[in-house]
Amino acid sequence: MDQRTGCMGIAALGGLVLLLLLLIGWPQYRVYAQRLAGEAALAEAQSSRQVAILEARAKKESAISLAEAEVIRAKGAAEANAILQNSLGGPEGYLRYLQIQALEDSKASLIYVPTEAGLPVTEARRLDEAK
Repeated sequence: MDQRTGCMGIAALGGLVLLLLLLIGWPQYRVYAQRLAGEAALAEAQSSRQVAILEARAKKESAISLAEAEVIRAKGAAEANAILQNSLGGPEGYLRYLQIQALEDSKASLIYVPTEAGLPVTEARRLDEAK
């Protein structure tokens, strides 16, 4: 029985040491785990911030490029309009050309053409025929 009592004592002492280590180590482990979780959250926040900044920069560069393209397109259209206007005898000729283009594209069966005063000629007789 002496040997059995000695083994029980060693086992009890080992259990006590293990319990003591657990009581001391568990709070330390929780602090360590919380610190790692905080560092991970900080790293995620910084990464999200960097992604947001890069997306904003990309949108800004895209907007600048689109604006530059629109300016170039507008300059080209203005030059083309100036060439057409000058070749057609000025603004009046160009407006007459645009009017003819609009009439060609129209599928209307009845077209009112403005006179010199800019007013369309009305058809008063046509109303009498409908009666």
